[in-house]
Amino acid sequence: MCFKKKKNNLNKNIMALAITDATFEEVVLQSDKPVLVDFWAAWCGPCRMVGPVIDEISSEYEGKAVVGKVDVDANQEFAAKYGVRNIPTVLVFQNGEVVERQVGVAPKKTYTDAIDALL
Repeated sequence: MCFKKKKNNLNKNIMALAITDATFEEVVLQSDKPVLVDFWAAWCGPCRMVGPVIDEISSEYEGKAVVGKVDVDANQEFAAKYGVRNIPTVLVFQNGEVVERQVGVAPKKTYTDAIDALL
C-alpha cells in the first residue's frame, strides 16, 4: 500500500514543460502533436490558480499532447508575437497555428476539451 501511495504522489508531481523563447519554435511550432501553452508570471495570482491545473493536464496527456508554460517576465518574444496582453493566457496550437485562446482562469474542462478536439 505504501508503494502505491508514493507512486500516485509522483504522478501528481509531473510538471508542465518550461518553454522559453529559445525553445518555443521547436517545442510548439514544429510539434506533430497538439500543444497547450500557458503564458504566466510568478507574481500573478490567477496564474497561480491555473498552474496546478496545467500540471495535471500535462500528466494526463503525456504522450498525446505537449503541455507547457511560458514565463512572460523571462520570455517576452512569443508572448508579444501572439498578442498576450493579459495573463494567464492559454493558447492551443495545432500544426504551428493557434486554434484556441483562453484569457483568464477557466475550468480544467475548458482546456482539456480544446486538446480533445484535436486528438
